[in-house]
Amino acid sequence: MVDYQYKGPVLFVDDELHIRLSAKQTLELAGFDVVCLETAEDALKQIQQGWPGIVISDIKMPNMDGLAFMEAAHKIDRNLPIILITGHGDVTMAVQAMRDGAYDFIEKPFPSDLLNDVAGRAMEKLSLLRENRALREKLKKQSGVSSNFLGKSRPIEYLRNLIANISDTDTDVLVVGETGTGKEMVARCLHDNSSRCNGHFVAVNCGAMPDSIFESELFGFEPGAFPGTTNRRIGKIEYSSGGTLFLDEIEALPMSMQVKLLRVLQERSIERLGSNTVIPLNLRIVAASKANLLDEVEKGNFREDLYYRLSVVVIETPPLRDWREDIPVLFQHFVEEAAQRMSRDANEIKQGQLQALMQHNWPGNVRELKNAAERYVLSGGQNPLTMRLSSTSSDEQSLPEKIEAFEKGLIMQALEKSNGSIKDAMEILGIPRKTLSDKLKKYEIDRADFA
Repeated sequence: MVDYQYKGPVLFVDDELHIRLSAKQTLELAGFDVVCLETAEDALKQIQQGWPGIVISDIKMPNMDGLAFMEAAHKIDRNLPIILITGHGDVTMAVQAMRDGAYDFIEKPFPSDLLNDVAGRAMEKLSLLRENRALREKLKKQSGVSSNFLGKSRPIEYLRNLIANISDTDTDVLVVGETGTGKEMVARCLHDNSSRCNGHFVAVNCGAMPDSIFESELFGFEPGAFPGTTNRRIGKIEYSSGGTLFLDEIEALPMSMQVKLLRVLQERSIERLGSNTVIPLNLRIVAASKANLLDEVEKGNFREDLYYRLSVVVIETPPLRDWREDIPVLFQHFVEEAAQRMSRDANEIKQGQLQALMQHNWPGNVRELKNAAERYVLSGGQNPLTMRLSSTSSDEQSLPEKIEAFEKGLIMQALEKSNGSIKDAMEILGIPRKTLSDKLKKYEIDRADFA
């Protein structure tokens, strides 16, 4: 059995004394804090909004039965995980109850390890919901750096603290990191949390701008500076005066422009093209690069003096694989955000899906995770990584590897649709039980993760 970290209180409701005593002993041996009650009415008195535990209840009880109890409990807290206990022959009723909001059901007689496992998974769901609820409440009450970067891992805490410490200064900053790690978000956060926040934040993608217009776009020009120009144009650098100039993909800046940018950094002034008037500047420059600029200096592609001018402070945005523990909260946030934007339902994220997300290598980092969340919402809760569970690029995989990855994805998708039911998954896939069991063992898939 998996050792689940979060073990809040458990309300166990059953009108039979011997079942209550047996379940209490089983759950307490697994580390749960258990309160046993005889009636649903007594259990309702214990529940309030945000109650930090789960409920396990028999369906057939005198007066208020388990289904009516679940409906009443969910009116108090719709996120409360409720596990129903059903007798033989009541499985159809229990399945309908799951559609109505039950977390899971257990059929009598149930083994101890099954009770502990289902309770543990319900606790994990509750832990994630509580963490997201606390995070949303925290973000409502605060602004600034913490509201821009979600997560509790050490790399993110360090990043937040560093940004907070240098935001309200005029120091130029170099942000380095892989694609999709949030370099522009860092730059915007530095701007928004500084005294320059009322000035312009001007973003320039050096890698997307043709060499022929670099100088005119950055420095601007006077009328007549070029044939056919009759109007003055304010350049990006001048426009950002009083605010922040963000130069993304600085490694792509042409060598000729590197010399001119170095002068801007030294003099804090510019001259428009076609003018001899020196215009003083009050700006902060934040540059970003996905390349190692010192390597580019060694190759002769980047000026060493410009590098040291830009890198007064260096902020490194960590790749997502270095803070995997924050993936569940981050993914949940992106799902809720996408669902609201697209007017779709934010489907419950299953344990098997979270495990797949945690195991993925995320070469596209947070941007890739956000895209996966949007696919999840658009697909109605299907596994966003079904077709690429391996961190290996599909172009690098052999044909047998691609076939296995595809087969594994289909099996996981079938288990998700059937809520972990082997019988239903067999029917969806059209294969016998022995074949499915062999493939579950081969791909190390635990059906319990999809229940």
